[in-house]
Amino acid sequence: MGAKTIVFSHGKDSEPWGTKIVALAEVARALRWRVESVDYRGIDTVEGRLEKLLEACRGLPPRPVLVGSSLGGYLAAAASRPVSASGLFLMAPAFDLPGLPPTPVAEPCPTVVIHGWRDEVVPVAKGLAFAETQRALTYLVDDDHRLHASLPRMVGWLREFLGGFDA
Repeated sequence: MGAKTIVFSHGKDSEPWGTKIVALAEVARALRWRVESVDYRGIDTVEGRLEKLLEACRGLPPRPVLVGSSLGGYLAAAASRPVSASGLFLMAPAFDLPGLPPTPVAEPCPTVVIHGWRDEVVPVAKGLAFAETQRALTYLVDDDHRLHASLPRMVGWLREFLGGFDA
């Protein structure tokens, strides 16, 4: 894979270094991955955010792992083909929701989808439908959309996921 790079995409109303990203980035850095987190604040359109992610990836080593939460999960999946992502790690990805473009066709690559049974924003069925088409390793947890109660487990799942990539 070459240089190991991971790119985080936050949710619609979140920030580039929120609670989940900080914890997950710490894991990636401990495994000697280059960590980037795209700042979408002030960009209101999905298309504008997607262009910002694609632009950010242009200056990075090829085949990054893309990580996204909620709308960031949508963006990671949408960018996965143009950037030839080597992996996807998606938390409560916002697929098939009113006001969003259709669920993207993602790069066929190792994928993890984590979704909370009590998600009040994105129905679990939406995450499962994407996971099925992607043949993703899927974790369903007793949590809400933010997945904060599941963060300790997500840290372990990301560590395991990244450990599967060669240097």
